[in-house]
Amino acid sequence: MMKDVSAMSPAQIRAMIRKNEWVKPTAGMAKGFTQANLAILKKELAFDFLLFCQRNPRPCPVLDVTEPGAPIPQLVAPGADLRTDIPKYRIYRQGELVEEVTDIKKYWEEDMVAFLLGCSFTFEYPLLDNGIPVRHIEENCNVPMYKTNIPCVKAGCFEGPVVVSMRPIPEKDVVRAVQVTSRFPAVHGAPIQIGNPAKIGIKDIAKPDFGDAVTIKPGEVPVFWACGVTPQAAAMQVKPELMITHAPGHMFITDIRDAELGVL
Repeated sequence: MMKDVSAMSPAQIRAMIRKNEWVKPTAGMAKGFTQANLAILKKELAFDFLLFCQRNPRPCPVLDVTEPGAPIPQLVAPGADLRTDIPKYRIYRQGELVEEVTDIKKYWEEDMVAFLLGCSFTFEYPLLDNGIPVRHIEENCNVPMYKTNIPCVKAGCFEGPVVVSMRPIPEKDVVRAVQVTSRFPAVHGAPIQIGNPAKIGIKDIAKPDFGDAVTIKPGEVPVFWACGVTPQAAAMQVKPELMITHAPGHMFITDIRDAELGVL
């Protein structure tokens, strides 16, 4: 019988992932615990990237930064290994996606710095607890994500468009969805656009740039949140020699409880 992944601990889930027993998106896993995006760069680019995150806190809220060469996120999951504990990674060389892999041990180098950024999967259980549906969980697929016409604030060599994730919300629940998610500024916070994808440069909502299209039912409004896949869009534009990220939707599950990041 399939285990209830929503009730498993972060350590249990990371152990499954490490053994390649889970190579799928992590939405709906480890209820109550924060999920995170990953970006790994050489030390020489780490300050520029940290500054990029500091100047763009909505899409790139920093949860942890590792010491150079250390794959262990001491602040958010000291028992974890960022080389093995994400279901799927992406390898970018000169801005081109060259490979997707299930561990990055052979790519890890002693001058690498890993960044963990807040992920909107964290506030999905609070949405569900308020009776607000989360369509990609219902449809057992990845959340749809889109590049926008909103530019990030440039920092050093890093620049690029803000990426957003989209969830269809019943019109009657939109205000409540804003209230719920605004309590989680460390994982993107309130939406940045409601109901008008063309306004932020999305031409076809049925064709996301990352993830999967989901059903938008009558009476529902597309709602867009800033997304931690933004660094991948920056990598495509800036073209660093090497950048390693999570595959969109395949997140790192931390030991931090959602409630620790929420504000009243």
